This record gives sequence, C-alpha cells and structure tokens, in this order.
Amino acid sequence: MDKFSVICPCCDSTLTIDAATGALISHEEKKKAAASFDELKSGLEKQKELREQLFAQEMSSQKDRERLLEEKFREAMKRADTDTETPFRNPLDLD
Repeated sequence: MDKFSVICPCCDSTLTIDAATGALISHEEKKKAAASFDELKSGLEKQKELREQLFAQEMSSQKDRERLLEEKFREAMKRADTDTETPFRNPLDLD
C-alpha cells in the first residue's frame, strides 16, 4: 500500500495520503447537489437578514462608542489635573 484514501468527517471530501511520507497527494470535494431556485432565494434572504442585523449592531455600537470615548477622555483629563507633582516626560526623551 503506497497510499491511503480517507474521507474527512467534517466536509465528506476524499483525501489521498502517501503512506511513506504522510503527505497529502490529492483532495476531492464532495459533489454538491444543485439547489432549487426557491432554496437559493431563501438562502439569500437569510444572508440579507444577517447582514442587516450585523449592520444595526455596528451602528448601535458606534453610537455608544462616542459616549464611551468622551467619558474616558474626561477621566483622563481629571487624572491629568490631579497629577501635578510629577513633571511631564516625553517618551522620546527616554532613548
């Protein structure tokens, strides 16, 4: 036996492997049955709904992001105002 044929449990493709080296020789994907027009249409509608949900989620996070950044900026300004004992050191001067 100079080669093995193995069926992938995930995608049902056929893998041909060399017995001596363990190298993959060939990969044949499982033939997919042609879907009907209605199935393709419903798949596209599901993709459209998913895209719309992701877009709405990103829009809401962007609206909230501005508020969070503003709060972080205010907190940093408060810390900068209270920390007057130590002089400012430019990070580039540390080289």
